[in-house]
Formats: sequence, C-alpha cells, structure tokens
Amino acid sequence: MSAQVQGGRVLIAKLGLDGHDRGVKVVARMLRDAGFEVIYTGLFQTPESVVAAAIDEDVDAIGVSMLSGAHEALMPLVVQRLREAGAEGIPVILGGIVPGADLEAMAAAGVAAVLTPGATSDEVVAAVRGAIDRSRG
Repeated sequence: MSAQVQGGRVLIAKLGLDGHDRGVKVVARMLRDAGFEVIYTGLFQTPESVVAAAIDEDVDAIGVSMLSGAHEALMPLVVQRLREAGAEGIPVILGGIVPGADLEAMAAAGVAAVLTPGATSDEVVAAVRGAIDRSRG
C-alpha cells in the first residue's frame, strides 16, 4: 500500500524567522513512519510560499512548526491565503510553543489542530489524521 493511500501527503514548513528545525525533522519522521508522504519545505517560509507549495504538491494537510511566537500574526495569513487560492479544504496544523490563551484564537483563525511541546508521536499522527479525515468528510 502506498504512503499516499495509507496516510496522505503532508507539507511540513517552518514559517517566519524561526531557525530551529530539529523538532520539525522529528515530526516529519514520525509522520513518515506512520505512512504519510512528507514534503518538507525547509526554514524561513512565508505564508505565500507555504500555500503555493501545498497547492503544487497537492497535499492533504499542512503542518507548520513555529517556536518564535509569531503564530498569532502568521497562522491566520496561511489560512487566508489558502482561501484566496481556493484551497480552503487543506487543513492546517500548528506545532510549537503556543500559550493556552492563544488556542481559541488559532481555532477561530481556522487552524485545525495545535500541538505543543511534549506531544507524543501518537498525538501528532492522530491530529494530522483527524484533520485530514474531517476535511474529507
């Protein structure tokens, strides 16, 4: 069974000026091990570059890793750019340092799920699978 059939295609990106990529590489490996096809765009991406890559790669979900605290400014832009491109069906999952007080704002902005430090591989996989299933359902 191919990775695409098992889990789906997931684009993983580091958004903004956050240069820490160890955790996102661990998450990419978790998702690959769970049967997802993972496309990693690398560091210093913009909302526009993430959305363009997601559309070009025909992904089922976008995972964004942010440790810089810029999630309040940048995550709504990713969701907005997806809508503008007619790709609002692609769920966006945020992973990183997100204070509990910001979770409601992320949901209101259209972020499908938020994973914080210490999330287990099972939680990561379940969040991505759940977001994809909800978008397809």
